[in-house]
Amino acid sequence: MIYLVTIAVILGIGLIGIAVDRLYRRFARCNPQLGPFRSSEKGCGCCSGSCGSGTSCR
Repeated sequence: MIYLVTIAVILGIGLIGIAVDRLYRRFARCNPQLGPFRSSEKGCGCCSGSCGSGTSCR
């Protein structure tokens, strides 16, 4: 019985994590003017994705 409860809790935590991630992405898509919610694929945002190896992003 304790194993089933443990499995259910772990599954629940995973599903809650997925739901939070989807809510975060929807919020970021609906509010692009808010700075911290940037796409992680385009670099840091301070140099349009063309940072050289000698520069650091803030």
